[in-house]
Amino acid sequence: MPDVLPPLLRIHEADTVAVALCPLAAGEMVGTIVLREAVPQGHKVALQPHRTGDSVIKYGQRIGRATAPIEAGEHVHSHNLETALSGEIAYAPQLGEVSGVSDAVAASWQGYLRDDGRAATRNEVWILPTVGCVAATAEHVARAANSRHAGRIDGIHAFTHPHGCSQLGDDLAGTRAVLAGLAANPNAAGVLLLGLGCESNQLDALMEAVPAAVRGKLRILSSQSAGDEVAEAAKLIDELAEAASAAKREELPLSALTIGLKCGGSDGFSGLTANPLLGRLSERIAAAAGKVILTEIPEVFGAEQALLDRSANRQVFDAAAALINGFKRYYLDQGLPVSENPSPGNIAGGITTLEEKSLGAVQKAGLARLADVIGYGEQVRRSELTMLGAPGNDAVSATALVAAGANIILFTTGRGTPLGFPVPTVKVASNRSLAEAKGHWIDFDASQVLEHGTETTDSGFLAKVLAIASGEPCAAERHDQRGIAIWKRSVTL
Repeated sequence: MPDVLPPLLRIHEADTVAVALCPLAAGEMVGTIVLREAVPQGHKVALQPHRTGDSVIKYGQRIGRATAPIEAGEHVHSHNLETALSGEIAYAPQLGEVSGVSDAVAASWQGYLRDDGRAATRNEVWILPTVGCVAATAEHVARAANSRHAGRIDGIHAFTHPHGCSQLGDDLAGTRAVLAGLAANPNAAGVLLLGLGCESNQLDALMEAVPAAVRGKLRILSSQSAGDEVAEAAKLIDELAEAASAAKREELPLSALTIGLKCGGSDGFSGLTANPLLGRLSERIAAAAGKVILTEIPEVFGAEQALLDRSANRQVFDAAAALINGFKRYYLDQGLPVSENPSPGNIAGGITTLEEKSLGAVQKAGLARLADVIGYGEQVRRSELTMLGAPGNDAVSATALVAAGANIILFTTGRGTPLGFPVPTVKVASNRSLAEAKGHWIDFDASQVLEHGTETTDSGFLAKVLAIASGEPCAAERHDQRGIAIWKRSVTL
């Protein structure tokens, strides 16, 4: 971090801890506080004494309780702070007018307008296997087709997975719903559903699960019924690519974007720089009547009340509360605590409790009004903010965002990850060290907000997002980092 920055940042006037903006040494004087021990960058320093059991406050909210006496100037982390989360909560609605939301901005981008009125940031052909048995076949067909059609469309990609057979009930239905949602995504101008033939996830049932309005862009092939399945698949892909090549980019408004919000490998800066940056953009897109999707439901535990209070009405509030408590019950029914988070990487980066992680994570949605709640595998239906039921796992939740209809994903990270998904995945670094060390992973450095302020940083970020939406390859696309993961929840036969 630049020397001109103060060494500690107190986020809210009520906070009892501050964040170290650079590594701090024992004995260093910060204002009136003498550091009693070394504190790594992104970690917390006590601003006042705490007794055992006292609440520790960050973001103006409780992030846990002290497990030992803490003196001012001490490092506050997992050795003296623990979660206060337990189980389900009977949430009380406190609904009112949503205030403080950004105005819409006059901005446009170049995208593809589909026949159903939705917009695409890419014009591609996708191959989706019904089952893992034909994954290698799908990849082979996609590689060959990309060579044949290079430059005609934005790409031909196979998105493989190991599921689709030996599944039962809701587990099989979830696999089918997500694949159907992926098939419906507007970035896919054409889709080949490639089956084996004997799998549980039968082609006709999968086809039926795809929204009727977009079934015309689908082709299906059963490998067991085909003669030479590779040759037959190639013919179908050629047909889809020929039709897709007629699409041209045109100027579209900000409202045509459907943004999926994601954070992964978070650190102590994620809630200070990158996630608030996404939040301000989310507010602008929501104000423009665009669509914003927030997921990773376990990573709202401890920060959910403010989100619930922004519900459009009591029906949305009740659905959101039920979704959150349902995820808590999912853990409790397995004999697991609801607070088994943060990850080892999060902890190394300065995040101690799930409350702290969640209070940073929910900032990706800013103050946008919560307009709808949808389940895993369902499609986004309304403008403004939608809460999507999916777990926190990076690949599973990002895949669910694409299946819900996101045409671009904004992905913040403090530790870094090369992961990319079927739609452009814009990686936003929370700290400068990551941005400089992993420039081949990162598209935007959010830490500049600490030096240049929100107005300059927000303007630069909006420009980057619109450029990528308009066709500029993101880092993940440049390095062919594109994949999916499906949420496996039940027994395997």
